[in-house]
Amino acid sequence: MRRTLSVRHDRFPLSRPFRISRGVKTAADVVTVSVEQGGVVGRGEGVPYPRYGESLDSVIAQIEAAQTEVEEGADRDTLLTAIPPGAARNAIDCALWDLEARLSGRTVAALIGAPEPTALISALTIGIDTPDAMAAAAAAVADAPLLKIKVDADDPAAAIRAVRAAAGDARLIVDPNESWDQALVERMQDVLMEARVDLLEQPIPADKDDWIEGFAPAVPICADEAVHIAADLPRVARRYQFVNVKLDKSGGLTAALQLAEAARACGLGLMTGCMISSSRSIAPALHVARMSDFVDLDGPLWLKEDLPGGVTDDGGRIVPPARGFWGTV
Repeated sequence: MRRTLSVRHDRFPLSRPFRISRGVKTAADVVTVSVEQGGVVGRGEGVPYPRYGESLDSVIAQIEAAQTEVEEGADRDTLLTAIPPGAARNAIDCALWDLEARLSGRTVAALIGAPEPTALISALTIGIDTPDAMAAAAAAVADAPLLKIKVDADDPAAAIRAVRAAAGDARLIVDPNESWDQALVERMQDVLMEARVDLLEQPIPADKDDWIEGFAPAVPICADEAVHIAADLPRVARRYQFVNVKLDKSGGLTAALQLAEAARACGLGLMTGCMISSSRSIAPALHVARMSDFVDLDGPLWLKEDLPGGVTDDGGRIVPPARGFWGTV
């Protein structure tokens, strides 16, 4: 039976600015794909990311270029070679997972052969601000078990210390988003230990990370921008101790599961991350999160208004969407 694919741009204003080393977001701009077959509709979401050369227009154009192939029955495995990794393939891949679940009357978890998602500890993000403001933000969620601190190269030690002082016993992830250099990484080792940081996420530019192959960090380093798909792992495994799996990087749940399983086989730790998005991006990511050591899926918590029935936060634990939201029946 023939399918029909449609694509649109959705915009979700944020409840407060989201500031990282690359700039500030005030809204989540996402691309939503719907694939209809026999009156049943599956949906997926992708978040274009300029860091990877993506824009709303380029992602929509990629999806439209693949429209005929998808409508004529291309499956998820076919898409792995037909469309490059990124937000476009993610949106289509997740729409096809959702469609299959609804057509078959089985959940995505059942299709994968995995347990149904449950509530998981997920990082709450403290965006870049003055140390006092970051401390206040941390104090407001001090009972959460895991916080992520966004920093840049402008006195990150002050920000980290301020959050640690306000955060009690929370575990900490520090994320400079590629804004540090080798000298700063080396200088920050004592601070990271002092603040009891559990993970340092992609501190240096992904194309300037060769030097860490011989570096013994005091705190494990997680590859984010440096890893997209399983084929990246031979290089990444020599340099990092963890990898951050994001569906918008890998190009969908299909490739994300492959990356996560291959990373585990390489002996690497796992983190599941996200962009600032709606819960339609988070629901499929929960199937990778169940395999992970660290989970960072608070993207929808920054929205003024999420999609009805989406994920919720329970004191630093991400609660799966309502039944029927995505990938369930």
